[in-house]
Amino acid sequence: MATLEGKRVVVVGGSSGIGFGVAKGSLISQAELVVIASSSEEKVKNAVSRLENEVATRELKGKVVGKVVDAGSGDSIKQFAEGLDEVDHLVWTPGSMRGGFKSFFQNSFKGTNLDEQKDIFDVRFWGAARAAQLLKFREGGSVVLTGGSAFSKPIPGVSVGISATGAIDAFTRGLAVDLAPIRVNSVFPGLVDTEFFNEAPKEIKDHIIADYSKKLLVKHVADGDEVAEAYLFLMKCSYITGKRIEVDGGLLLV
Repeated sequence: MATLEGKRVVVVGGSSGIGFGVAKGSLISQAELVVIASSSEEKVKNAVSRLENEVATRELKGKVVGKVVDAGSGDSIKQFAEGLDEVDHLVWTPGSMRGGFKSFFQNSFKGTNLDEQKDIFDVRFWGAARAAQLLKFREGGSVVLTGGSAFSKPIPGVSVGISATGAIDAFTRGLAVDLAPIRVNSVFPGLVDTEFFNEAPKEIKDHIIADYSKKLLVKHVADGDEVAEAYLFLMKCSYITGKRIEVDGGLLLV
């Protein structure tokens, strides 16, 4: 079976949530180097410490490096890319929601702050495009981008945000052609129980998780590690490119 032995993996957005799960899974899959990057120095340091603990506990051989990068800034991404040697895989997981949890679940396009929504495109689309353009890939490398299941099944109040995921869907196919033979794919997760919910009142979070757990065909809401498996598959499988994988617990069928 394929592993990531000897591979260098860069995970932007890797200090928390799905990105952290991808970083951890890459180390467990024997990657020689995992670079995690995030805009928060504190979160990066904490994530590196947790990952190094995983390496020690599991007696792994991979090295962990943390970098601070503003995924929405062209200058920051350029500096970040220039500081890296050739890599095998770029995984792009950062989202941007300046208004946080409340902004995402505001349920009204009329009430949407469009200036805040611009960050979503800067980080999810333009940031990914800049990184893919600037990083140097070794033979057999790949890029894995991130969208969201609301692209296919919108909920009220996210019409602007899901437009960015629509751009990611198209970009996945176009970039697969432009970067070939470097492979390009994307993961479109459904609801995932990550740190995004930490700012929500506990009763609201519990209600959302319970409600979706009843609706979903798999009868539970995934955590970051579970969704990370899709990213690991896309890095390892050398015969897939230009594809979108929806990892949503069957949400699109209910």
